[in-house]
Amino acid sequence: MSRQELLSPEGLRVDGRRANELRRILCRASVLNTADGSAYYEQGNTKVLVAVYGPREPRFRGPVQHDLATINVEFNVAPFSTSERRKRSKGDKRLLEVASFVRQAFEGAIQRSVYPRSQIDIYLHLLQHDGGTLETCINAATLALIDAGISMDDYVCACTAGFIDEVPVLDLNAVEESSIETPDLTVAILPRNGNIALLQMESRLHSDKLEDVMDLAVEGCKHIHRKLDEAVLAAASDLAQKLNR
Repeated sequence: MSRQELLSPEGLRVDGRRANELRRILCRASVLNTADGSAYYEQGNTKVLVAVYGPREPRFRGPVQHDLATINVEFNVAPFSTSERRKRSKGDKRLLEVASFVRQAFEGAIQRSVYPRSQIDIYLHLLQHDGGTLETCINAATLALIDAGISMDDYVCACTAGFIDEVPVLDLNAVEESSIETPDLTVAILPRNGNIALLQMESRLHSDKLEDVMDLAVEGCKHIHRKLDEAVLAAASDLAQKLNR
């Protein structure tokens, strides 16, 4: 698909959104009874389920950090999540890459010194893919970590942005991401102080365009922060109602 087809003369994208519009977001915490914290998160047609366990004793062999918690992240993709029906092994390079980026995003946000000699496990399961996998995983993990009661400095909110026909666009879908000529950038921030938790780019982007793309992605992160905050308040309200029965 060419760049011209990705953005119409009227400024509409392939899914009907304007350049600065996010996809629809649906999210809910406390969806799994067996996990210490869990969340279900949809951004457009990308859907992720997350389970968090811990803090608990480290379950792997190797050196243990005596003054900090170790964050373990595993990312799995359902065989039915894409049009290409195939099972991926745990050693798949892309799975390990996403897990590594998610871990990096939270290493500076989780108050790991509160949980020395312990391990926090984050299990991410992609149920459906339509672009923005990394941002969706980070946002879902934030909600699940809060649900688990893990001490954090702030929410970690992520969003993608890119360029189509010299126009900055927010929250790329799968069609836009798969276009060779569409550079995209994933930004994760701590919304209250604006610090960047993660910056990841899949392709080249000219330095003159970086600031516009960054600013747009940060605005998207702030909107996602409000959505996550609403989900946390809804989960707290549900818990309070159950305790009062």
